Amino acid sequence: MNEPFKQHGAFSWSELMTMDVEAAKAFYTKLFGWVMEDMKMPGMTYTVIKVGGNGIGGIMAIPKDAKGMPPAWGTYVTVDDVDATAKTAEQLGAKLCVPPTDIPDVGRFCVIQDPQGATINAITYKKM
Repeated sequence: MNEPFKQHGAFSWSELMTMDVEAAKAFYTKLFGWVMEDMKMPGMTYTVIKVGGNGIGGIMAIPKDAKGMPPAWGTYVTVDDVDATAKTAEQLGAKLCVPPTDIPDVGRFCVIQDPQGATINAITYKKM
């Protein structure tokens, strides 16, 4: 990941959750020329989207516990401390859709729904 994306407050990752991963991969490969690389993760396959050899985002199947959710792109914002960010978000009137949760070998993230109803993901990347 490029240095600017590691800074607190920077948009750092985009992720598509969809019902048909293979169709989405085919569509975006043809549309933007993205290179797709599948990674095996516990209980799932995650597709990393690459441009110029660099990961810029991902595609995954909508989790079973989110059944009924429409396909959607999510944005990640880098933060220094995701737990502190989650607490501050709640103090500001936001709801945590997903509390701070570890992603093995990546970092820790949460999903915040702002007071107007929009969702955004916050992430603290693992120090390498």
